[in-house]
Amino acid sequence: MALIRDRLTELLTKSVMELLPPGIQLEPEIEIPAQKEHGHYATNVAMMLARHLRKNPRAIAEEITAHINTSEPDFLEKVEIAGPGFINFFVKPQAFAETLPEIIEAGFDYGRSDMGKGTRIQVEFVSANPTGPLHIGHGRGAAVGDSLARILQACGYEVEREYYINDTGKQMEILGRSLYLRYLELLGKDVNFPDDHYKGSYMIDLARQLLDEKGRSLEELPEEKAINICAEYAGNKILQDIKNDLAEFRVFFDRWFSEKSIHDSGEVKETIEFLKQRGFLYEKEGATWFKSTAFSDEKDRVVVRSNGATTYFAADIAYHWNKLKRGFDTIIDIWGADHHGYVPRMKAAVKALGYNPEQLQVILVQLVNLLRAGEQIAMSTRAGKFVTLREVMDEVGVDAARYIFLTRRSDSHLDFDLEVAKQQSNENPVYYVQYAHARLCSIFEVARERGINFDERNIPELGLLDQPQETTLIQLLGEFPYVVQSSAKFLEPHRISYYLHDLVSSFHSYYNHHRIIGENPLLTHARLYLARALQIVIKNALDLLGVSAPEKM
Repeated sequence: MALIRDRLTELLTKSVMELLPPGIQLEPEIEIPAQKEHGHYATNVAMMLARHLRKNPRAIAEEITAHINTSEPDFLEKVEIAGPGFINFFVKPQAFAETLPEIIEAGFDYGRSDMGKGTRIQVEFVSANPTGPLHIGHGRGAAVGDSLARILQACGYEVEREYYINDTGKQMEILGRSLYLRYLELLGKDVNFPDDHYKGSYMIDLARQLLDEKGRSLEELPEEKAINICAEYAGNKILQDIKNDLAEFRVFFDRWFSEKSIHDSGEVKETIEFLKQRGFLYEKEGATWFKSTAFSDEKDRVVVRSNGATTYFAADIAYHWNKLKRGFDTIIDIWGADHHGYVPRMKAAVKALGYNPEQLQVILVQLVNLLRAGEQIAMSTRAGKFVTLREVMDEVGVDAARYIFLTRRSDSHLDFDLEVAKQQSNENPVYYVQYAHARLCSIFEVARERGINFDERNIPELGLLDQPQETTLIQLLGEFPYVVQSSAKFLEPHRISYYLHDLVSSFHSYYNHHRIIGENPLLTHARLYLARALQIVIKNALDLLGVSAPEKM
């Protein structure tokens, strides 16, 4: 049996099609009203139809409701028109309750769909320069990217996760020199350490490791050669630490793509030549420029400097061409919010390469304000004054870190209070949700202790679940597949955490007002059946966020 929203959408679509002029298509939008007196679902489709039909929206709403009522839908209690033409739907509690067997039968697969079947998507995220440990901002990008990939896979998309390693260019040269200078300091040399070099304590640790492995051998080499060795050494060590931290953070990649590889393979030069042949490059003041203003960018961009060196932008164009040639239908880049100005020029480059710029989707992730008991912690990456992702994981745990990173839209600033993340209270959002799952598990433990033989294969008398709070819970459970699909459609994993908060809030309230295990064995079985469905959905939702669902807390 189809879920309530599916049945309602089908019914409403048929009614709308009866009224639409030939050649006009319109998908009715259905939402859950904020106020319960407005029904379980509502639609503004009559207002949407008004301009096509040139009629009063309320008159259109009356025609739609008349058509619906003639169909005599067995799952609707009543249909009402409100205000200028809103249509409100009231669903029978019994109809809602029929959702529960579907949830329990589907189990882990409940919420999954084949919406994206046959579509290949690449998600590239984190991609931090291997010049230092991952900080808390990288952690937020990692949580967003990994959760999004999980959600897309749950909707049937073929997903590939990729990390782009910026292992060439000026920042790697600075890294190599930073390590070399720390190495010389350990040898007792008096060095002048520039302000723009990497000052974190991790550089001193790396210098000690380098000295243990290489001894004084680098001291005898020409400085440039020694710096190159230091850059490669530091880059490899830091990248391995990044991989280890991400693995503990439950983030894995299908491919680690080296920027250096597209230079070594000649792809950057090939890309520049290709764009030149297509007429999108020109020479000015000794440099080569890309005509990004031809694609609505605010100004043209340099791809080859006057000294012959290619720019980061040139490498990024080559990298995105490489991605597109691999046959992905959509490539998703997850960047820090400070890269917002980079989006138009990359979309311009995609179009200049002969692809639809909409194949590139960019998600911007805003900064994280790290707090301790409400006080902000000052951070500076270059000065080495920052809190690493590793430190956050060690202090608050992976579950709390991942969940809190996903409690807001990625393009909104996020306050992350370390003390709140450790609390076992309702103030801690991950504890609030995980505790609901543990509480549900304890209910079944109590049932077993009391000799209640609950068998989820036996469907109870669902009509007994007629309390308003039960109806609300079951309606929310039925919404889960649509929340997952909308998260995938709009590339917004925070929708899952919003949904979980609403579901768990409703459950805690219900639990405090109603006894699940009571004197009436039939009602007890029905409520245990509801509890099992809740257990499944909370666990499935947490899994999409990469967060565990503990049985005890």
